[in-house]
Amino acid sequence: MGSQGRRGSYLTGSSSNSNNPGVLSRVSNTILQSPIVHQGRRTASDAAFVAKNLLRSTGKAAWIVGTTFIILFVPLIIEMDRDQQLTEIELQQASLLGTPPVSTQT
Repeated sequence: MGSQGRRGSYLTGSSSNSNNPGVLSRVSNTILQSPIVHQGRRTASDAAFVAKNLLRSTGKAAWIVGTTFIILFVPLIIEMDRDQQLTEIELQQASLLGTPPVSTQT
């Protein structure tokens, strides 16, 4: 049990001698200072920045398209539906009165 405690403290650098860092802390410091790790972090940061800006601009575009659709096309769709209902009512009234339906095709 005692040797495990010494081994664990040696690996993590938490031994009583604070001037001698452990193997894991030396290895992790060496890895973190590597130019490859630095380049990878910078690339990941750049990718996150681009993704954030892409999502922001996509959201803006979706807002513009959505509001334009609501303002321009919904009233048009409603008016076309009203016109269709009016035409159907006229055809029903014409058939009830016995007059032949008038063709609206030109």
